[in-house]
Order: sequence, then structure tokens, then C-alpha cells
Amino acid sequence: MTIHRPDVSIITINGKTPKIDDSAFIAPGCRIIGDVVIGPESSIWYNCVVRAEVNTIVIGARTNIQDGSVIHCDGPAPGYPDGFPTVIGDDVLVGHNVLLHGCVLKDRAFVGLSATVMNGAVIEGDGMLAAAAMLTQGKHIEARQLWAGSPARFVRDLDDAAVMGMRMGVAHYVENAKAHAAAIAQN
Repeated sequence: MTIHRPDVSIITINGKTPKIDDSAFIAPGCRIIGDVVIGPESSIWYNCVVRAEVNTIVIGARTNIQDGSVIHCDGPAPGYPDGFPTVIGDDVLVGHNVLLHGCVLKDRAFVGLSATVMNGAVIEGDGMLAAAAMLTQGKHIEARQLWAGSPARFVRDLDDAAVMGMRMGVAHYVENAKAHAAAIAQN
């Protein structure tokens, strides 16, 4: 089935074509390029770029990548024979204008507005990187930790209310994507 996605570029490069689940919402202005997989009920919001010409980008189920974000990866290099794919799990929240590059966001991770996550960095499930923070290469945010600053450093452990708030955000974005898809289809 071919889904109509107005003003969305889905580009094959180096023999790799993006694989996007039919239930995913891809907003107008997005550019999805190369070896990209986007899972069910995920949402890629207005004017995002997901570019995988040198390695793989995987985005799990019910994950949202908010407006203006850029996701890239790195190919093999000396000392890094596998390069740095970008792997994003299920139920992940990625804020507006985020840069993700060659990193791993485990299920239920959170990245705040205008933050940067660099090659080899990992955010565990229920871990949070604060708005405008920079998680430098190879750093690791453990489950239920909040890191902030540039470069990012551990701030505190997250309480149950913060974790529940992140989960509510995931549910909100799944429903909000359906509303936007319906509005776009009517215009």
C-alpha cells in the first residue's frame, strides 16, 4: 500500500530505501533518506531530517521525533569498524530541534528540547537528557537518571512522577499524530 504523504521526501540512496510502518505519522517537510526503519505508531514531526546514507537508523514503535530534529549516523572509521548507527527504541520522546548522531536511546528514553546526543552515547530506559544539554561521545545515562548541561553531567535520580510524566507524553504524541494525520488528509 502506498500512503500519501504530502511534502515528504523518502529517498533511496546506496541501494537502501527507508522502511516506514503504515501506521507511522510522517509530517510535511520531513526528509527520510537511506537505511532507515520507522516502527508502528511512531511520529516524525514537521521538518525533521532522518539521514542514513553511511549506516543504519532504527526508530522503534510509538516513538516521537519532534519538529526540526536531525538524526544521522556515522560509518566505519579507524577504531570503529561498525561505525555508529543510531538506534532508538520504543516509547521514546525526542524534543524539538534535537540532534541525534550515532547514539542509542533505549526504550522509554527522553531527550529534551534542543539537546545533542553524540556518537557512542547511550540513554537507558527512563533516563532523561535535559533541554539544551550536550551528551558527549561515549557518555552513558543510566535508567531513571537526569543529566543536564553542556557537557551533560548527572544531576539527580528521577522520581516516579517524572517517569509517569514521560509515559503520558508518549501516549499524547501517539494520539496527537492521529489528529494531525487526519487534518492533513482533509487539506
